[in-house]
Amino acid sequence: MLLNYFKTAWRSLTNNKAYSALNIFGLAIGMAVALLIGLWVYYQFSFDRFLPGYQHTCQVMHKTVYNGDILTQRSTSYPLAEVLKKEVPGIRYVVQTDWTAWHGLVAKEKKLYLNGVTAGPDFLKVFEYPLLRGKAGDVLNDMHSIVLTASTAKALFGDTDPLDQIVRLDNQTDLKVTGILEDVPSNSTFQFNYIVPLNYMVKVLHWGTQWGNNSFQTFVSLEPHASFDQVSANMRMLLKKYSVEEYSIAKSELFMQPMSQWHLQADFKNGVVSGGLLDYVKMFSIIGLLVLLIACINFMNLSTARSEKRAREVGIRKAIGSHRNDLVFQFLLESLMITLISFVISLVLVQVTLPSFNALTNSNIRIPYDSAVFWGILTVYVLLTALLAGGRPAFYLSSFQPVKVLKGTLHTGKAAVLPRKVLVMVQFTCSVALMITTIVIYQQIQYAKDRPKGYDTQRLMMTDNSPDMNHNYDALKNDLLQTGVVSSVTKSSSPVTGIWVTNNIREWQGKQPGESLELGTTAVSDADYFKTTGMTVIAGRTFAGNLASDTDYIVLNESAVKRMRFKDPINQIIRWNEPKKTQKVIGVVKDALMGSPYSSVPPCMFLYNPDWANVITYRLAPGVPTDKAIAALTPVFNKHNPFYSYRYQFVNDAYADKFGFETLVGNLAGVFAVLAIFISCLGLFGLAAYMAEQRTKEIGIRKVLGASISQVWLLLSKDFVVLAVLSCIAAAPLTWYLLHRWLQQYEYRINISAGVLFVTALGAVAITIVTVSFQSIRAALADPVKSLKAE
Repeated sequence: MLLNYFKTAWRSLTNNKAYSALNIFGLAIGMAVALLIGLWVYYQFSFDRFLPGYQHTCQVMHKTVYNGDILTQRSTSYPLAEVLKKEVPGIRYVVQTDWTAWHGLVAKEKKLYLNGVTAGPDFLKVFEYPLLRGKAGDVLNDMHSIVLTASTAKALFGDTDPLDQIVRLDNQTDLKVTGILEDVPSNSTFQFNYIVPLNYMVKVLHWGTQWGNNSFQTFVSLEPHASFDQVSANMRMLLKKYSVEEYSIAKSELFMQPMSQWHLQADFKNGVVSGGLLDYVKMFSIIGLLVLLIACINFMNLSTARSEKRAREVGIRKAIGSHRNDLVFQFLLESLMITLISFVISLVLVQVTLPSFNALTNSNIRIPYDSAVFWGILTVYVLLTALLAGGRPAFYLSSFQPVKVLKGTLHTGKAAVLPRKVLVMVQFTCSVALMITTIVIYQQIQYAKDRPKGYDTQRLMMTDNSPDMNHNYDALKNDLLQTGVVSSVTKSSSPVTGIWVTNNIREWQGKQPGESLELGTTAVSDADYFKTTGMTVIAGRTFAGNLASDTDYIVLNESAVKRMRFKDPINQIIRWNEPKKTQKVIGVVKDALMGSPYSSVPPCMFLYNPDWANVITYRLAPGVPTDKAIAALTPVFNKHNPFYSYRYQFVNDAYADKFGFETLVGNLAGVFAVLAIFISCLGLFGLAAYMAEQRTKEIGIRKVLGASISQVWLLLSKDFVVLAVLSCIAAAPLTWYLLHRWLQQYEYRINISAGVLFVTALGAVAITIVTVSFQSIRAALADPVKSLKAE
């Protein structure tokens, strides 16, 4: 019996090849999109969950109050670790780290420049990354040790046993390899190639270790039965006790964020989690379901549209004794067969597109063919899709009464047409919503890109500073200028595209009681910083490049002047760091977008400190080809930084990276919108073909009576155009509401114009007309004699 069902289902598919192909191909694309998005969503939720202590690991953070706004920071002070160990019950391990940084590693003739983390001795107890060699509790105890990942060890030492080998860090200190880690997975929040003991950086490089110098990240591992809420409450007021001045200025309090939130819920607003990547995970999950729904609607519409052809089959089956349950099972089996074929095709499509998708999303997603859970989920996925796509056709077709069918008096009427129109509307509403979303995201990105930067990114390059280059900076600068391909050179504590440090301003003229202020801080090394970057000085002067005098001066940006309410900022005195240290404002520069291009420019100050330099910035001379410039610069940098190869980045590329995530979202939304529209068009094409086939004789009669081609075209197309217009009307208010809410996260944002909705609606109607016109015109051009002769 079951075999007979399969034979019948297969015969139905092969006898209607065109409609079967439309169903299978449309459903395959929908399933591929849903599967691809599902894999991406699973990848995002998998971050850090491979670590054994995942559920007990938290980051200690602190929030501060500035003029009524609660700001959340991940940075903490060095002494906090010991206080947490001694005074907060329920904590098993505490570890502090830096923010990961690039350093040079040299082993004999091998030289690498890689990203690494500097961490306390209990790092591998809190974060239990698998160790291939060494013990987690011992490998970081010696301040002159280093732990390498397996690939880094292989690159440095080849097949030689790396343990106890010597690695030279930044051409300054020799470190002994004490452990080898498995390579860090891509779904880890921490990404590093080696671990260096924090004690080395603190004692050798003299990193600031006093309260109030928030330069470290602090993580804790809780005891298995400890209460998260209780531990967080116990540490809340520690800064009031130990960092008195910091608390008095900004009422700083500590709290914890569990590891489960680090990747997906990294954004805070007024001291509480306000979203993050999770919002986009939800958005793309909905998009995946919508695209799959659109594909399933195609299946339902094409199946019910062909109901009259299947009616006689149903009537005969019922007449010879088939029950409705048998027919429902038969049609569901056909749906399952189509879904299975579509699923196989979708797997192939996903496998083929995964490399490009991974490159686009900077992911490392793979199809887990070896996972029983994966195949179990896919089994449910296929069954649910088959039921969703084939449920309505199965119950609708099986409901026909055999007497009416066999007498030829069956008229489907509105019972089939109205639901089909509603489904087409739902289908196009989803597609139009995706089109509007893509356009609005693109406009928001372009709006921020077109915003004045306040500095000139063209022909501006930067290179990470190193100890060797820092010691020989004057000679390096001179040699760079002598090449003739560089017009100016400077160095600073952070790139012109970023603000790496902020500082509390303790006193300034006009400060009100209880008022607090935090300024973004950039240290510059010479008088050429503002000239090189292209920032505009609008009042006073900048630094002269004299260490003896310039250390007493600062330069403010416009936002800082406005925030401190200075009417005449020049010669104003502020105190921001050491209790007795004061500095005088000597100049004001035009606001520059060093932070987020979507936010207002934060108040910033520039100070003179030649030793605080992480980035060398230089501008290429006008008219010099880029390849020629790089060829001339390479030997100069190699001369002054002999242990590492020349590395550079164009500032306009670094600035473009600020739009990376929004651009990714826009690109994905655009791709999925195109696929959704394509699937919808497949369904419209099939329906238009069927409608033209059903009305062949009517069209023939109309043409004999004098109807023109345009009249026949209008007859067959108008219903679809009306449905497209109604879909646009339905999609516009809902999409506007959701996108308006999305835009609220940006201070610098567009307003959604009616023009976007109108252009999208016009595009949707045009696509509909083009899709159905092929079948309409084909039917209009058919010879009426042939269709009437067949009668």
